[in-house]
Amino acid sequence: MTGGVRRSGQGPAAETDRDACLAAVARAASADAGGVPVDLLGDYLWLLAEAAVTGRRPRRAELDAVGVLGRRAAEQGVSAGRAVQLYLSAARRLWQQLPQLTTPTDSTGVRASAEAVLHVVDSAVATLAEGYAAARRELVRREETLRRELVDDLLRGDSDLGGLVERAEPFGLDLARVHQVALAAPSRRLPDTDAAISALEAVIFDRLGDRDVLVATKEGLLVVIAPADAVAPDRGGRGRGAVGDLGRLMHAELDRLPRGGPWQVAVGRPHPGLYGIARSYEEAREALTMAQRLNADTPVIDAHDLLIYRVLLRDQPAIVDLVQAVLSPLRHARGGAQPLLDTLNAYFATGGVATEAARRLHVSVRTVTYRLSRIRTLSGYDPNDPSDRFTLQAAVYGARALDWPRHPLPGPAA
Repeated sequence: MTGGVRRSGQGPAAETDRDACLAAVARAASADAGGVPVDLLGDYLWLLAEAAVTGRRPRRAELDAVGVLGRRAAEQGVSAGRAVQLYLSAARRLWQQLPQLTTPTDSTGVRASAEAVLHVVDSAVATLAEGYAAARRELVRREETLRRELVDDLLRGDSDLGGLVERAEPFGLDLARVHQVALAAPSRRLPDTDAAISALEAVIFDRLGDRDVLVATKEGLLVVIAPADAVAPDRGGRGRGAVGDLGRLMHAELDRLPRGGPWQVAVGRPHPGLYGIARSYEEAREALTMAQRLNADTPVIDAHDLLIYRVLLRDQPAIVDLVQAVLSPLRHARGGAQPLLDTLNAYFATGGVATEAARRLHVSVRTVTYRLSRIRTLSGYDPNDPSDRFTLQAAVYGARALDWPRHPLPGPAA
């Protein structure tokens, strides 16, 4: 019975009147709390009325029943604030009706009734909150498990499409959209990832204005699956603004955290459909791995910028052969091959401008021209000849991908 009287020593008429009064209080309290179901009061109003009349304090079993109601409120999606508001409003409104339920004749009686009622309110609200919190912890753990399993299956890309669509729906993920995957790697293992996940969720939801986002962890990395069309396209003409913006957004937020920094974020290219998520993830993972192999300290890595390395490493024997044939003679230079490779990198990056390359390398222009001459003499390839330049640049990319000459070339060609 909701807000009713389970037992009474008074006659049927008085009992009926009390039932009607408590039911009216329950309805009014529900309205005060924004329409929270009256059922969540259980026998709470009876406990208040009996405390006011007899001074009896609630038994353990009666408080346990209130804790169950707290769990039910959490499971029904009622906020903790509204659940507590329901109970406090019910107590306030019942107190206003107490002169009709009991007639204390002196201030001592009023104080005794108030003390008994406040004790019930205190105990009941505390127990309600405990039950609510316990249920919320269980729901969060269950949701976290479901989310992690969903993310694992999405990134693997080989699960049942119909099942994934159904499982993704509660998380607001529309698998028909174009998505991209970003991975964030901390510099050291995080003892607790909850703070990082919460920070990313808050800033991404706020900035992108779209809840079609999943944030989770996988193999020590933070994973973000986000719709690619939620970010305005790059106005620079390269069409990759969404990629860079998502990466910068993530890095800026993670960089504020007290632990985990410096962070490195890799963002895969946008792809449509379920299998596009898995493809974007593989690109982001390969980009992160490649950046580590290249000793790149770039905070935000765009997988698009590392496509050349993916292409080169797909035929590793061929690229090993290219590096061996074109660049291995540079080892005979004074100081070894590394200074000459650095010069080629800077020279190609500046469009073949020796003065700019010298500025980047912090050497004189004469040193740059001398090194370019040595490269032509030792390798037989001229950095200023268009056809030779292409071969040299591909070999230099391959050397970076293989981390040569710091490590020997793999295979029999080493």
